Amino acid sequence: MKNIGYLAQDISILHRQYYKDTREKFNQINLNPTAACILLAVSDYENISQNQVARSLVIDKGLATREINKMEKLNYLTKSDGAGKTKILNLTETGNKVVDTVQHIRSQWWEDRFAKSGITPDSPLVSSIEAVVSTIIDPIE
Repeated sequence: MKNIGYLAQDISILHRQYYKDTREKFNQINLNPTAACILLAVSDYENISQNQVARSLVIDKGLATREINKMEKLNYLTKSDGAGKTKILNLTETGNKVVDTVQHIRSQWWEDRFAKSGITPDSPLVSSIEAVVSTIIDPIE
């Protein structure tokens, strides 16, 4: 058995494979997997700020800004002024429809992977990973 240090490498492999396998489907809706995650974050939290999105996904603010600007041009989300320089994000009607597609693409990939491995979605592995992630990101208020 490998030591726990290999876990990060294994998670990176999953991450890269997910991007590789879903890239074509996301391209069909003019997104990449990172943009899809941003769109889901906006869907999950009403009036989320651009900075909160970047922090919650642990991505660079510049990358978040670029992807958010692209999605604004696609009419998937809107930006409005918040307190100070804060930009508040919300989905448009078109964005809400795209979120359904994004959720399906993501869920289907994981269901396929779990089916091939024999792991079920209610496996302790899933809750363990969620617990570790919760120690890394701050909750969104």
